[in-house]
Amino acid sequence: MKESTGDQRLYSLDALRGFDMLWITGGQKFVFALATVTGWPLFEWMNSQMHHVEWNGFAFYDMIFPLFLFLAGVSMPYSFAARTERGDSRRKIYLHAVKRMVVLVVLGMLVNRILELNPDNLRFASVLGRIGIAWFLAAMIVLNSGLKWQVAWFWGLLIIYCLLMLLVPVPGFGAGVLTPEGNLAGHIDRLLLPGTMYTEFNEPEGILSTIPSVSTALLGVFAGHLLRSVRGGLTGMRKAMIIIGAGIASLLLGIIWGTFFPVNKNLWTSSFVLYAGGWSLMLLGLFYLIIDVWKIRKWAFFFVVIGMNSITIYVLQHRILRFDIIRDFFLKGIYNLSPEVVQPFISSLGYIAVVWLFLWFLYRKRIFLKV
Repeated sequence: MKESTGDQRLYSLDALRGFDMLWITGGQKFVFALATVTGWPLFEWMNSQMHHVEWNGFAFYDMIFPLFLFLAGVSMPYSFAARTERGDSRRKIYLHAVKRMVVLVVLGMLVNRILELNPDNLRFASVLGRIGIAWFLAAMIVLNSGLKWQVAWFWGLLIIYCLLMLLVPVPGFGAGVLTPEGNLAGHIDRLLLPGTMYTEFNEPEGILSTIPSVSTALLGVFAGHLLRSVRGGLTGMRKAMIIIGAGIASLLLGIIWGTFFPVNKNLWTSSFVLYAGGWSLMLLGLFYLIIDVWKIRKWAFFFVVIGMNSITIYVLQHRILRFDIIRDFFLKGIYNLSPEVVQPFISSLGYIAVVWLFLWFLYRKRIFLKV
């Protein structure tokens, strides 16, 4: 992603993407180890945030997925501008968008082990699939409408989804029953995805709940438009403050909307889009301010290495490359000789080190999976 038409890379975007991915590449277990070893209240609280909320509510771990989709939206204006500047036709850009969606959907099914051909473990929907479909639909909106219409689409999708979930009755339950068994999104998934859902009643990456996820990507697009803007008076500092301020506003709107349409990741509710989007905006503004405006960036290299190959590591660590076996090869002896209370710390830190060194090798060789 190039900032405007120059050669300066938006370093903060890669760093924030790497920060996001860290928590599913060993960071979660590292926090658990810190809480186990120290027993400190701070780490105990952090550990409590390293799990998805079962239904309504929000924890830090619930932000990882929407933050990644948000960042995919941020990069969209940069990507389309770069393709246009190098002379790509409209048709070529459309074909790239379709290809990206298909590749992500297929990768998602592979991560879900579809090749095992096990009917008891068959799941078509996936995290990567939702990213691919939501990004594609947001891309179609961006490519075919101006900013005002993009904003209209953003709010329209959130409102339409809210009205559908609250007003359309589900057989046997009625309208607006937002329980795992009674909600409309789950009902539709049970009708159209029988036997392939993540849980008995709901598919978190299901059909109807894809509608508001497009707005998550569009929220990132708005931030990308602002960051690319070269209008007079829009300094880097001002852009960062606008993004952070928008994040606070989005967070508050999410809380208000959540009073009658609860914040719920499984249903990807409209309030969840705004609430998670608020944190995403604030993180982006903070990372952009520190890294790209103040140029304090050495600390961010660790995250950039992860962020530059985020899809790669997400796919590979799902039973394709056994990083845990590589870790054990080097650390099993130290692990066995260590006190039991320290063993989770050695295990989690060793796993992160092996993953990072692998990604650093790819980074040094300029090997990046581009989807």
